[in-house]
This record gives sequence, C-alpha cells and structure tokens, in this order.
Amino acid sequence: MLTLIRGIPGSGKSTLARLLAERYEGMHFEADQFFTDRDGNYNWDRNKIREAHAWCQEQTEKYLQMEVPVIVSNTFATIKELNPYFAIAAKFDLVPSVIVCQNDWGNLHDVPADIIANMKARFEYNIQSLFEGKK
Repeated sequence: MLTLIRGIPGSGKSTLARLLAERYEGMHFEADQFFTDRDGNYNWDRNKIREAHAWCQEQTEKYLQMEVPVIVSNTFATIKELNPYFAIAAKFDLVPSVIVCQNDWGNLHDVPADIIANMKARFEYNIQSLFEGKK
C-alpha cells in the first residue's frame, strides 16, 4: 500500500499521514523529516531539498520492498513531483492512493505567505495522466 498526501503547508498532511500510518501499521515519510534532528529541532536548508526528497523516495522504496504500508506527505504541487512515487509504486505493481488536504491550520515552519501563494498558484489538481493505463 502506498498513499501519497498532497497539499500546501498547514493543510493537515502530516497529521493525516501519522494517523494513517498508525492505523495501517505502516511508515510515514516526508521530506521535512530529513531536516529534523534527533532532538526534534527543524533545521531547514534550501541547499538540501533534493537530498531530502531523495531520502524520502529511498525510504519509501525500502519499506515497500518489505511489504510495509507507506504513507508519504509532501506538498506534491505538480505531477512532476508525484512522478517518482508512481515509478516506485510501479516496481511493486501498486497504484498509489492520492489524497489532497485543503485545510488551513497555519503552517508549523513559518513558510512565508508569498511562498504559499506560489504553491497554490502552481498546484495541479488534475493528475489523471498519472493513472492512465493503470488498473
């Protein structure tokens, strides 16, 4: 099982992912975890974004290989950002479930309003092309 949870910061992605991971006895991953140290401090570094997403994808593949349910919560604003996870799912003959969170709880990491507005503007809701040919 692979579930992808999308939405802008503060939409409830992480909370929902944690609940689903607990419910399905699975693993929850998100790029933000890469920036959180053992003491729970969030140390975001724009220069390590690619590394954070690569880590998230590696963890996803690792646990799917062990047949553990995986829930990934990232912004996933575009089809391009979802593509790597659909490719990972295909390796295991899975079709991911995709959930869009649209709440506004305020974001934990103080993402500036202009960045959030940019994410909203480029958010692709129609991701049907990712599912074409999948049954």
